[in-house]
Amino acid sequence: MKKALITGITGQDGSYLAEFLLSKGYKVYGTVRRLSAPNIGNIKHFQDKVELLSADLFDQSSISQALTKSEPDEVYNLAAQSFVKASFDQPVLTGEFTGIGVTKVLEAIRSVNKKIKFYQASSSEMFGKVTETPQKETTRFYPRSPYGVAKVYGHYITMNYRESYDMFACSGILFNHESPRRGIEFVTRKITNAVARIKLGKQEKLELGNMDAKRDWGFAGDYVEAMYLMLQQDVPDDYVVATGEAHSVREFVELAFEAAGISDWEKYVGSDNPDFLRPAEVDYLIGDASKAKKVLGWTPKTSFKKLVEMMVKSDLDRVKAER
Repeated sequence: MKKALITGITGQDGSYLAEFLLSKGYKVYGTVRRLSAPNIGNIKHFQDKVELLSADLFDQSSISQALTKSEPDEVYNLAAQSFVKASFDQPVLTGEFTGIGVTKVLEAIRSVNKKIKFYQASSSEMFGKVTETPQKETTRFYPRSPYGVAKVYGHYITMNYRESYDMFACSGILFNHESPRRGIEFVTRKITNAVARIKLGKQEKLELGNMDAKRDWGFAGDYVEAMYLMLQQDVPDDYVVATGEAHSVREFVELAFEAAGISDWEKYVGSDNPDFLRPAEVDYLIGDASKAKKVLGWTPKTSFKKLVEMMVKSDLDRVKAER
């Protein structure tokens, strides 16, 4: 039986990846930080099938201990301070967690067992102010946030360990991927949660920042399969994972209200709220995943419309249950 260790298992991607690996017959371990009550909402429905270990990306010895205990064939590093807006408020913490934390995981693997295959969660935010469209593996990075900068460090240190120590280390440059398990602070989930609450009479307005920003949005449940496929290859490499379609925040809002049966959405939405604008904006991201399609045989299965409808339905069900 193959074994995998997932950092950030309680997050959106970690929970979908754990479910996917369990379906493949893996023994799955996940790291949680030493909190008195870890947030396990995303994995509650299968918590008894995974083993949680205490570890922290700030503490390399705790990562080494988790590796020694789990003896994994594969490590998926999905833990990060992953909220772009918060990275402007906490740039040093973001750098240490999202950047230096990757080095600590790689160093722990190098000291415990160099044969472990490693996946690093890179991000389309590394492209930032894009230098070409669509963005592919060879596109120059121009990050526009402390989060993006930290992810560039994590990406290059992964590449460096691969080349310096002959380790099987891959990076997946994932474009925006959403789901009903997305954190409420992210714009997509903020929209679907607000739409559900407006529909059920619990909220009057939705305040947003830049509604013209365009993103390449996919379903997180589809994207975790690409992570898995990267570690099944004979040669480690880096891959863009994306749908190849860009949609604006405005389009997301329109579809979300439509999914809830509300046609006159404009009267409920305010935009360009300075509280929700970034100091440096990323206007347009769209990925070219042709390498992942060709080498990994991966393609996204869930359409943009289906994704939005899935998220709105989930939030409607949840808000109704709260009543």
